[in-house]
Amino acid sequence: MPTAIDGPRLAPRDGQPPRKLVILLHGYGSNGDDLIGLAQHWAPHLPHVQWVSPNAPDPVPGAPNGYQWFPISQLDPERIQRGAEEAAPTVDAFIEQELARYRLQPQDLVVCGFSQGCMLSLHTGLRREQKIGGILGFSGALPGGEKLKDEMRTKPPIMLVHGDRDDVLPLPFMLDAAQAICAAGHGAEFHISQGVPHSIGPDGLDLGLDFIKSVFAGRYI
Repeated sequence: MPTAIDGPRLAPRDGQPPRKLVILLHGYGSNGDDLIGLAQHWAPHLPHVQWVSPNAPDPVPGAPNGYQWFPISQLDPERIQRGAEEAAPTVDAFIEQELARYRLQPQDLVVCGFSQGCMLSLHTGLRREQKIGGILGFSGALPGGEKLKDEMRTKPPIMLVHGDRDDVLPLPFMLDAAQAICAAGHGAEFHISQGVPHSIGPDGLDLGLDFIKSVFAGRYI
């Protein structure tokens, strides 16, 4: 049975029942309180959106208030793939729970992830039977890219943003992800943030907001 997860929430600013939902998946050693900051930045421009940023299920040893979607000590592709496969049911169950909670449809959802959270966003979002509205990934990678063509069930819009000074998950991880998504028969928009390390720059924040707006406005088919 998938592990139950939860985290901080930010309700729609218009005071009405949510019409759209964004789930934010944090990176390794971080937590939901960290990534909910994205919601606080974007919410004034999207007053009808419900935001939720769950803590990953497992604490990181030696990191107070730090959580992980799966253990990772080195950038071993096989270990990353295995970890994503093990963590995906928890993320998928959370997506179903939140859609039901707010009485929304899959197309009303954008899943946004940073670093390890980006890995889970891509892995889970592309394998769901019901197509979600979109996937927004910052500073991440695509686990198991060579298996995607056989496992991909839906093709939601994807936007990937990555800094060219990232020394945690270097830029080629994002480029490889975009290439693998293309090879699997889908596609992804991507942007390289100049001078940005393993974080989200101002241009990434703006592009992320534009992407979410476009998805929720139905500008992607």
